[in-house]
Amino acid sequence: METVPQNAVPQDTVPQDTAPPTAPPIPDAGQTRWVREQIAAERLELAEVLAGLTPEQWNAPSLCGGWRVREVAAHLSTGFRHSTARTLLELARSGGNIHRMSDRIARRDAAVMTERELAAAMADHADDPWRPPVGGRIAALAHDAVHGLDITLALGLPARLPVARATALLAGVSPRTLRFFGARLGGVRLVATDADWSYGHGPLTVTGRAEYLLAVAYGRRVPEGLLAGPGAGRFTRGG
Repeated sequence: METVPQNAVPQDTVPQDTAPPTAPPIPDAGQTRWVREQIAAERLELAEVLAGLTPEQWNAPSLCGGWRVREVAAHLSTGFRHSTARTLLELARSGGNIHRMSDRIARRDAAVMTERELAAAMADHADDPWRPPVGGRIAALAHDAVHGLDITLALGLPARLPVARATALLAGVSPRTLRFFGARLGGVRLVATDADWSYGHGPLTVTGRAEYLLAVAYGRRVPEGLLAGPGAGRFTRGG
């Protein structure tokens, strides 16, 4: 993942109203209730993670270039806290550039909201129906889950994403989504060690937990030690 200067717009983030061009399918198509339950669970779990962070962790770098943990947390709840009208106004103020808008709002809100408020915003809106304009509920789940990984993986916290949730999102990985998120898998085959999932072909195999491969599929570089195989260095921070 490219490192972005502190004042630059992080290009490897997933803006709050942006979704993959092709929404991942969900287990047993049509189980919208399952997806709603997973979204609520993800937000409550992230709220618990955030509530337990130290001041040093709140200010530590995330996997989103140029954003600390607190900026990612602020970004996660933007869709709940800002009305559609306000979002459109913010977009106009950013010259119609959604990445610039997301970056500006995340930095602004992170500077004025307390850690307690940032954590509570996730718990208080666990059942909020917000979703990106493209992709529907499964895209909302992807947004929350991947940004959650931006925090937990960067901080070296224990794996926490349920395998079923991770594989439901991995099921939507395609050449189109990989291009959208800037994930370059040429010559690499990803193989999950905790689920029956693999993707890609090539002489290089990269193995790891489903949640780690989800981060890779969304264009992130993960900390050392989480992936194995001859191609692991390509997707490792500092690799």
